[in-house]
Amino acid sequence: MSNPPVIQLKRLFWAGPLTVRASIAGVLVVRILSVLILRPVNPPPSLGWIFPSMFTLVLVTGGVLVFTVVAHFAKNPLRTYHVIAFVFLLISFLPDVGFARSSMPGANWPAAIALMIMHIVAWAITVTLLPRLTIVANR
Repeated sequence: MSNPPVIQLKRLFWAGPLTVRASIAGVLVVRILSVLILRPVNPPPSLGWIFPSMFTLVLVTGGVLVFTVVAHFAKNPLRTYHVIAFVFLLISFLPDVGFARSSMPGANWPAAIALMIMHIVAWAITVTLLPRLTIVANR
């Protein structure tokens, strides 16, 4: 039986901010492509620059904090973190569905799907980068 991976929490001092920045960059790339493809006449604030950046900053920082707690306490931290992150990814789609069904200016399914893709990109970067940057080889 192999040993579980060893997560070096000290690495989070640089890996956490790097993960947040990479997630913001990924979300903004999706934002740019979404606006180019959808060409919204009246773009909602959620497809602007500030809202995606700020929400990603706050929520991925929360994800880094959750990773820290899970890495410290869980017997199988990577599996536990992936399950938690996936559940929160699914929950993050609920406001997008509400947005698509609302009467807010610019609200429609294509814009909501663009937001969902932003969530998937931030999730994928976070659940990939944090473990890769913090796991040390077992000896």
